[in-house]
Amino acid sequence: MSLGALLWTLAISWTTQVLARINLVTDSGQSALTFFELATLILPSVIPIIVPFALIIAVAQTLSTMNTDSELVVISAAGGSRWIIMRPILALAVLASVFSFAIDNGVDPYARERGRQLVAAARADLLSLVIQEGTFRKVDDGLYVQVAERLPDGRLGGIFVADSRQEGVDLVYYAKTGAVVQDSEKSMLIMSDGVVHRKSPNGELSVIRFTSYAFDLSAFSAAAGTVTMFPKDRTLQYLINPDPNDKVYQNNPQAFRAELHRRLTEWLYPLVCALIALAVAGDARSHRESRINPLVTSITIALFVRWLGFFVTNQAQTKPLFSPLAYAVPIAASLIALAFIRSNRTMELPVSWAEGISDWMRRSSDRMTLLWLRLTGRADASGGPA
Repeated sequence: MSLGALLWTLAISWTTQVLARINLVTDSGQSALTFFELATLILPSVIPIIVPFALIIAVAQTLSTMNTDSELVVISAAGGSRWIIMRPILALAVLASVFSFAIDNGVDPYARERGRQLVAAARADLLSLVIQEGTFRKVDDGLYVQVAERLPDGRLGGIFVADSRQEGVDLVYYAKTGAVVQDSEKSMLIMSDGVVHRKSPNGELSVIRFTSYAFDLSAFSAAAGTVTMFPKDRTLQYLINPDPNDKVYQNNPQAFRAELHRRLTEWLYPLVCALIALAVAGDARSHRESRINPLVTSITIALFVRWLGFFVTNQAQTKPLFSPLAYAVPIAASLIALAFIRSNRTMELPVSWAEGISDWMRRSSDRMTLLWLRLTGRADASGGPA
């Protein structure tokens, strides 16, 4: 069940991440193969976040089912301790934690580096970045290129270039035809049979007709192809001993320290979530007791703990005082869950919260049922069944 929950949750999260990067294809015209390679490289960064929730879903659901089938009652009545239930769950949690640590520190940095290389290569590909029919492409601040069409012989038709990089001077190039010429050192946009409109700082306008004009694009290609590595892209060894000449490190050294603390605490959350699930659903309870579904309670508590962890690690990027809290959050959550387990108490939401959530879920279910009946034509105008 843990594996099934991981795969489904990972598929949903991966889809949302992929859709956020769909502009790699739409904007730069990259192939589907490049897009799917980049989409695959996203997976290592998503897995450590998903693993704790997949584990807590599986553990809470399994224990809830065991309680419904009276298996927990039988274990308790036979004199079995909670350790009988805790042992396999904690073993699975330790394996999940080790897996999360390996992915976060051994795979994700290299996947991120490869992903940034793909994005930089896509941006440096002038034929894809600039030469898109019928759309304006921003090559640099104040420099835009638009091509009307691609001609059958490989040339370009209707080239428009607007250059306002020089303060007070506006240059507009228009050429009937042209082509991109690339060699080992330069990338040139060769425009033929066109005119240049130049507006000077004093407002004077001049028009110059040309037979052939070469526009150098190599500088923009080199700048777009530069790979910048951020703290999340670095390996654990680099975070422990960063290069003092690294410009990103020089601008914000605290971000590297915060990322190091995150790497050293992220792997603890599968174990934390397993303990929360045990504290919530690991005891034998009567079916007559009124309480919210253990799965909902477990996920609610885990979401709060995980949000708190994200909050302190994000704050630690600019505020060093938050760095110790990155360790305090998972350790404190584990100790609280262990205290409930040791005292044979159930970790539950307050009764008022549970009743409010139950009422909200019941009302939502009634609304969805009524909406479905209306959509299928099974309800009359008064809202009741037809």
